[in-house]
Amino acid sequence: MRLPSGVVTMLAVVLNSGVGLAAPPPSQPANATPPPLPPGVSATLWRLSVPKGSEPTPERVALGEKLFRDKRLSVDNTVACMTCHEPELGFTDGKPLSEGVKQQKVTRNSPTVLNALFNATQFWDGRSATLEDQAKLPILNPREMGMPDPDTVVKKVRGIPEYVTDFQKVFGREPNFDDLAVAIAAFERMQFSGDARFDRFIAGDSKALTASEKNGWALFNGKARCNSCHAGNAVSPLFSDQKFHNIGVAAHKQDFVTLARKGVQVVRTGDEKQIDELALNSEFSELGRFLVTKQENDVGSFKTPILRNVGITGPYMHDGSLTTLWDVMDHYNKGGVANPYLDGGMQRLGLTEPEIDDLVAFLFTLTDTKFDKLNKEQLAKQRARKNTRPERDTATAMGKKGNLGDLAPNPDLNVKNPADLGIYGDVTPVTTTKQR
Repeated sequence: MRLPSGVVTMLAVVLNSGVGLAAPPPSQPANATPPPLPPGVSATLWRLSVPKGSEPTPERVALGEKLFRDKRLSVDNTVACMTCHEPELGFTDGKPLSEGVKQQKVTRNSPTVLNALFNATQFWDGRSATLEDQAKLPILNPREMGMPDPDTVVKKVRGIPEYVTDFQKVFGREPNFDDLAVAIAAFERMQFSGDARFDRFIAGDSKALTASEKNGWALFNGKARCNSCHAGNAVSPLFSDQKFHNIGVAAHKQDFVTLARKGVQVVRTGDEKQIDELALNSEFSELGRFLVTKQENDVGSFKTPILRNVGITGPYMHDGSLTTLWDVMDHYNKGGVANPYLDGGMQRLGLTEPEIDDLVAFLFTLTDTKFDKLNKEQLAKQRARKNTRPERDTATAMGKKGNLGDLAPNPDLNVKNPADLGIYGDVTPVTTTKQR
């Protein structure tokens, strides 16, 4: 398996030294055997994604879950990690923009924790390399959990007797900020997901998907060109290229050129805390990956999200501006919103309404079966809004106005239909009876 871009950085965990921090926790023997994994997650992927020495032990996971759910980690005891990443909601909060202490709204949508351990980088703009780094920043962000500094966090945690006991048991020392992040990251590394109807279908159960859903999978790999950034295959079973793209989501509300010029003067490259605050608290949020790299071609670019469980993790996009998957398809169908930094792969798709319906149907098959009830509820809610389509522009999508290029060639599905092939497009015929 080829190591995804950025994973090398993710595997090199660098722990800072200073007040409230600690030396790396005592090394533990590498766990060569991963925990029981669902069909859509391979043991190889798990081993590549979990740094040696960071394997989630039961003790670390239990402590991490307690910390993840504890509102006392916030400055006023009102917000926990779970506030924006509710397990029963697919580890999201279901809101366009999340709210932190004192009901302050941030400027980004909360991505799911599910499968976050496989991300090459964390956050929409990739500003953190590891889950440990990611766990620290919301605690310190003034609009999220509002703690002023690591010292204050550690002092508060050391004042809670149960945590003094827990940290001594798990790490053999008093609570410190690094170990706190290690524990939360251990809990998050156990939130993998890959047992969807799609997984049963791709393993050979031809009846796992309906005819409409199979056609959606074919369109996903063909006319709709979703697989350009969201390829689903044995190497990339999570439906993300782990890269950053400007697809024009925020272009209608930002003058990117002016904003980028201002950003160059303000952003301090490498200052993780400043970048975190600019990402969530300021007008510069829409610069996306540019905040991290200060590279012009990253203006307005955000990370390609994992599509697993996409049916239950809306609203969609970095700013939560698209309510339904029909809205998402309408956005792509018209080629996004033109701007000087638009990704070169964005162009009109020319999808018909029945084709959009089939694509949405397919996307809902990527939700883990443990969320079946929620998935059905969300599909019903989104379908009820199907006639409310603020992103819809059929004339542009069909090439009757604008200039967003010709349509990509569409393969003859009678010759080679992705929905009739084996494991992630393996040409080995599936032995079960096909349902056409």
